[in-house]
Amino acid sequence: MFAGLFGSNKSASAVVTREDTESRTDSALDSLERGFESDLDEVTLIESPREDGSCASIIFRNGGPVDAVALELLCDKVGWPRRPVNKVQIALKNSFLISTLWLRRTGPGQDAKDEMIALARATSDHAFNATIWDVLVDPEYQSQGLGKALVENMVRTLLRKDIANITLFADANVVTFYQNLGFEADPDGIKGMFWYPKF
Repeated sequence: MFAGLFGSNKSASAVVTREDTESRTDSALDSLERGFESDLDEVTLIESPREDGSCASIIFRNGGPVDAVALELLCDKVGWPRRPVNKVQIALKNSFLISTLWLRRTGPGQDAKDEMIALARATSDHAFNATIWDVLVDPEYQSQGLGKALVENMVRTLLRKDIANITLFADANVVTFYQNLGFEADPDGIKGMFWYPKF
C-alpha cells in the first residue's frame, strides 16, 4: 500500500517490496491507533532511512496550523476548483478538528522539510453532530490507505469527544470508499437537503 510513499524516485535505496509494504501498512495503522489512544498531536507513521543518511517520513497530525494557500495548492493537485483564500482561512479557523498528513524529508546537516500531502477537517456543534469536509490526498500518494487512515482517525477522535452523529458529503465516485468505512447513504430514508441561491 505504501509502495509509492516517497515519490517516484526509483533508486535502489528507495525500492520497497510488496511484503515490506504490507507489513509497513499494518505497522503504520497500528502506530496510528496506539498513538491516538491518548490524543497525541503527532504520530510518525512510517520512516524510510536511506543509505546517504537522508530520511523520508509520513507524519500524522491532529490540529496544528494549516496554511490556506498550501491547502488550495493541494486542492489544485486533486482537481478541485479554486476557492477564495480568505474564506478558506476562515473555514480552517472555525473547524472543530483538522487532521493532516505530512511528508517530512531530512538529510545530513539539513533542516527537516515538511510538505502537506493530505487533509480532512470537521465542523461540529461540540455536542451531538459533526460533518467531515475536504478529505483530500495528493494524487501521488493516493491508493495507499492514507485517506482511510485520516477518516478513521477523525471518526475515532469525534467519538472520543462524545459526538456520535457524523455526516459527510461525497461525490458519486467515492461513495463506496465511505461505505467501506461504515458510512451509510440515506440511513432510514433520511435525505440531505440543500438550499442554493437562484440567480
